[in-house]
Amino acid sequence: MNILELIKVIIIGIVEGITEWLPISSTGHMLLVDEFLQLNMSEAFKEMFFVVIQLGAILAVVVMFWGKMFPFGFREKPIIKKDIFSIWFKVLVACIPSGIMGVLFDDFLEAHFGTPVVIAAMLIFYGVLFIVIEAWNKKRKSRVNTLAEINYKTAFTIGMFQVLSLIPGTSRSGATIIGALIIGVSRVAAAEFSFFLAIPTMFGASAFKLLKFGFDFTGTELLTLVFGMVVAFLVSILAIKFLMGYIKKHDFRAFGWYRIVLGVIVLLYC
Repeated sequence: MNILELIKVIIIGIVEGITEWLPISSTGHMLLVDEFLQLNMSEAFKEMFFVVIQLGAILAVVVMFWGKMFPFGFREKPIIKKDIFSIWFKVLVACIPSGIMGVLFDDFLEAHFGTPVVIAAMLIFYGVLFIVIEAWNKKRKSRVNTLAEINYKTAFTIGMFQVLSLIPGTSRSGATIIGALIIGVSRVAAAEFSFFLAIPTMFGASAFKLLKFGFDFTGTELLTLVFGMVVAFLVSILAIKFLMGYIKKHDFRAFGWYRIVLGVIVLLYC
């Protein structure tokens, strides 16, 4: 791998690490970056790479929220944390809709929706939604304020919204957070549930893409994938800390305006 390709991978890793957790579409941003800084790789590899690189970001949330996510403890004897198990069962229920739709329509979505125009349209549409929903939320009080208060029906409903994120430019975290806000979940609980939901969702999506691509990597392809994941992991730690601090004092309207501005710029470029 030459120095130019290495710089491209670093940039893509930084973009992934920032955008995976902010509701602004990581896949959409990476596809847009690739329009300007195209990796010198096959289309099949890039299709897989833009999904599997997200495992680096997922590992960051596992490390940072280990105490809240790991259902076992050890003191004088092993401890089973039933409340954490309960959250994971709800997360698995929430994964069902996008898991089914992703397997059934992956090829169709890749062929028809991974274009700059579609990405721009989704950036603008959900940007407007964030602004409208946050204005509406000012008049309401959240009915679900913690992860423990999320029941199976609420989890499944949030999972239905996650299906929308299969279209590039939507944002997985954006779709789940919008869905959660609509049904009365607080911003912090929505963000935390989105973190939990990302883990099985992205592991499943990555496994699917890896099986589809195959495991016959060249040395350059393997280095590109691993290096991109490492950069995404390191940057994600900073992005997650920023997001959790930000939403305790602010709403999501700033992200909505960012999406709209970026979407308009992309449309003008197209």
